[in-house]
Amino acid sequence: MKKVYFISGLGADKRVFSFLDLSFCEPVFIDWITPLKKEPLERYARRLRDTIPEKDPAIVGISFGGMLAAEMAHADRNIKAVIIASNKSAGEFPRYLRASRYFPVYRWLPSGILKRSAYAFKWMLGRNEKQQKKIILDIIRDTDIHFVKWAVDAILHWDNKTMQGNIIHIHGTADRLLPYRLVKADYTIQGGAHVLPLDRHEEVSALLKKLLS
Repeated sequence: MKKVYFISGLGADKRVFSFLDLSFCEPVFIDWITPLKKEPLERYARRLRDTIPEKDPAIVGISFGGMLAAEMAHADRNIKAVIIASNKSAGEFPRYLRASRYFPVYRWLPSGILKRSAYAFKWMLGRNEKQQKKIILDIIRDTDIHFVKWAVDAILHWDNKTMQGNIIHIHGTADRLLPYRLVKADYTIQGGAHVLPLDRHEEVSALLKKLLS
């Protein structure tokens, strides 16, 4: 059975994939490594790639994990990347995120306030059923805020403009964090919000099986 590597989103872990039917593959969930001080997203992606032994792996990433998977695929054409609710280049970011590069308020917010604000903005992730909502809240509660601060800075200063054929993009039309109108998706999930593996797990499971089995 083929191994497929999964990279979770910012502040998340493998729980974000827990509703998917991955019986078609041997899933391997990539753990975060400690970022270096002011490490760019590109360099972090290369170091994370080094934790994957295969020469031609299939990598699935959601949100921030999708950006890392895309960066790995940019650097290595042998990789097949599937990104979910993510973007392939800096040009697909909404304006408010690009503007945050010049007004980095997040750098100076105390960790406690930053974590409480994450609860306030959970509406951006979409409307979820009770079980899925509990997973989202548990993930926010367990978030490593120091990692989040580094990752937000790395995302906002990511300047990649390249789009390649070894990246497949799945996106929902109701994504509030990374709006659908700004991305060039290969597969569209109508009404899907940002946490597609939770709120549209059956459709995402079927797509992954089709693309990777």
